[in-house]
Amino acid sequence: MYSLGIDVAKNKLDVCLLNPENDQRRAKTVPNTPEGFAELQDWLGRQKIPDVSQVHLILEATGVYHEAAALWFFEAGASVSVVNPAQTKAFGQGLAVRTKTDARDSHVLARYGALVQPALWHPPTPEIRELNALIARLDAVEADLRREQNRQEKAEVIPMPTTVTESLQQHIDFLKAEATRLQTALHDHIDQHPRLRQDRDLLLSIPAVGEKTAQRLVAVLRSRPFQSADQATAFLGLVPIECQSGSSLHRRPRLSKAGAPRIRAALYMAAVVAIRYNPHIRTLYERLLARGKAKMAALGAAMRKLVQLAFGVLKHQKPYQTDWTPAH
Repeated sequence: MYSLGIDVAKNKLDVCLLNPENDQRRAKTVPNTPEGFAELQDWLGRQKIPDVSQVHLILEATGVYHEAAALWFFEAGASVSVVNPAQTKAFGQGLAVRTKTDARDSHVLARYGALVQPALWHPPTPEIRELNALIARLDAVEADLRREQNRQEKAEVIPMPTTVTESLQQHIDFLKAEATRLQTALHDHIDQHPRLRQDRDLLLSIPAVGEKTAQRLVAVLRSRPFQSADQATAFLGLVPIECQSGSSLHRRPRLSKAGAPRIRAALYMAAVVAIRYNPHIRTLYERLLARGKAKMAALGAAMRKLVQLAFGVLKHQKPYQTDWTPAH
C-alpha cells in the first residue's frame, strides 16, 4: 500500500506519495478545499493508483484544519490515520531530519506511515460531531462572558464613561442569553438521540459527575474508539510523567496535560467534589495522602479514577455501583 503523508495548513496541503517497495516518492501541493481534495485524487490516478483504497493517508491533528481532508478521503475509501504531532516530531528527529519545511514534513509523515503503520482513524458519528460543535461554541461564549464580567468589575473600580458601562452590560446580557440558548440546544440534542441520552444518564449515576461534565465525557469517550480506560486517560493528558536520571535529577511527577484543557478543567472540579462524595475516589485520595503524596498528585489520581469509572459505566452500559471495578 502507498503511504501518503499530508502536511496540513489552513489554505493548502503539502503531499508526499511514497512507494515503500522501491522508495520512490512524488510531491504535490493542493488547496485545502473540496476542489483540492478532488484534484489530489485525480493526481493519484495519474500516478497509476486508480483506487484510493490503495493509499494510506497520514495527517497530523492540527486543530480543525485536517478534519475536512480526513473525512473526504475516508468517505472516498482511503485508509486514514490522524497522528499525534509530538510522535511524528520525535520520529523525524530519529531520522536526523533537521530541515523544517512543509515538503519535508510531508515526507516524514509518509515515512512514519510506512514504517510505524499507525492505527486507522474513523470519524465520529454525525450526532457526536454536532455535540462537539455545540460544546465548543458554548465554551467560547462562556469564555467571552467571563472576560466581559472581568471588564465590568474593573469599570466599577475605575470610573468609565456611561457609554462604556452600558456597552459592557448590554454585551453581558447578550452573552448570558446566548449561553442559555446553547445550553438548551445542547441538552435537547442529547435528549433527541437515545444513545447519547443513555450515556449521559449513566455518567450522571457517578457521584460528583454533573450535567456539564457528563456532556463533555460523552463527547470525548464517544469521539474515538478507546480500547481501554488507560487509553482514555492518556488522551486526556491525565497520566503522570516522571523525570529521573541517576542521583542528580529527580523531579516530582506531573500530569502530561496532552489533551484538551477544557475537559481537564471540568474533571478537576468534579474530582474536587468526588474526594468528598464518591466512595471509590475518596478512598483512593485518602490512601495516597497517607502514603505521603502531595495533594495535587492525589487530586490528579482522582481525576484519572473518575475517567476510569466513566469508561467502565459506558463500556458495560450499567449505572455506577459502590462495588464497581473499573474497566482497563
